[in-house]
Amino acid sequence: MPAIADALTLPCGAVLPNRLAKGAMTEGLADPQGRATPELERLYGLWADGGAGLLITGNVQIDGDHLERPGNVILSGRPDAAALAGLSSMAAAATRRGGHVWMQISHAGRQTQATVNPHPKAPSAVAVNLPGNQFGAPVALTEPEILDLIERFGAAAEVARETGFTGVQIHAAHGYLLSQFLSPRSNRRTDAWGGSLENRSRMLMRVVDRVRRGVGAGFPVSVKLNSADFQKGGFNFEDSLVVARQLQDAGVDLLEISGGSYEQPAMMDLEGIEPRDMPVVKASTAAREAYFVDFARAMRQSLTLPLMVTGGFRTRAAMTAALDSGAADMIGLGRPLCADPGGPARLLAGAESLERWETRLRLLPPALRVLNRLKLVQTLEGFAVSYWYYAQIDALARSGRPDTGISPFAALQQVQRTGAAWLKARRAG
Repeated sequence: MPAIADALTLPCGAVLPNRLAKGAMTEGLADPQGRATPELERLYGLWADGGAGLLITGNVQIDGDHLERPGNVILSGRPDAAALAGLSSMAAAATRRGGHVWMQISHAGRQTQATVNPHPKAPSAVAVNLPGNQFGAPVALTEPEILDLIERFGAAAEVARETGFTGVQIHAAHGYLLSQFLSPRSNRRTDAWGGSLENRSRMLMRVVDRVRRGVGAGFPVSVKLNSADFQKGGFNFEDSLVVARQLQDAGVDLLEISGGSYEQPAMMDLEGIEPRDMPVVKASTAAREAYFVDFARAMRQSLTLPLMVTGGFRTRAAMTAALDSGAADMIGLGRPLCADPGGPARLLAGAESLERWETRLRLLPPALRVLNRLKLVQTLEGFAVSYWYYAQIDALARSGRPDTGISPFAALQQVQRTGAAWLKARRAG
């Protein structure tokens, strides 16, 4: 059985030096032109030194009008010399210990914040169902716009290879654009890009094809795919398995299993997911470490391509069990590395666990936790805790050290202020 220190050879022939990966996490550290910065170089150097064999970047957006958040790196059209230099420096830092760094390429679609774009493009004019008016009313894409976006994904992958990234990950999870095409809740189209699962998966499969043609056979191409949306009438586990088989047949090198969207953020925390919304797999998934292992195990029964599972891993024992069972070939680590970039190296040296910061990061005291049944409170707390991790990434990038003393609510305010200033500078420039 593989151990976390063992190498993994991908179908394309590339070799990952160990089974630990830093999963994609939003950084918000690009300059107002969307270019990679010295802060990103410093951050990825720290993560490279931290021992994970694979680093996956946060969202690199293929359209500057459809950002996941202010501060995303943007690859929209041919980058200028400064942008290429920034990406090259970032990739060089990320690979300085011999590991891989893959650029995650994405488009936020209807999950673009209203402050970025009040009327983002999406498969259909179906708004994000969340309180607070954070997201605007989307406009349905035309077919020429869809074809242009497919080309943009391919062009971004070509830039990734040109600037020293060793692979790419296509983001088709968490409610972003490609995930929106897959879900019948957000894709109400009646043309060739909607309706049947074959049609709803067409956008993703065309993107995979264009990316592969652009980067060649020996360059790793990964996809991040929801195991399910965890919503009634959405993209379900059976759909996910069908799409996973399509991706395997298309020659994808690594499939990362995740789940959820902003409306149902399973990728952040499984609290609040109703049992009726869960796919029919082991109930233990919602109650223990390694959120998506059971989904991956069910997929493994009919898939041979390497699988990566991210979400909830904290102990060496759980990581080893996932590898031993065959449910995962790569273990994705996210939040623990925001405040502790050296965690993978300690695990590889024999440490038993990573820090569990999440147990300390609640806005509400235990006596008031019953209020978490209210969706508004649940949403606020979920975002504030996420922003605490954003603040740790920011602190690492700027000073080389985390800022674990900041409260989740203060972190939320800090990140919002920084984002507003970034947008102001971008619009002025």
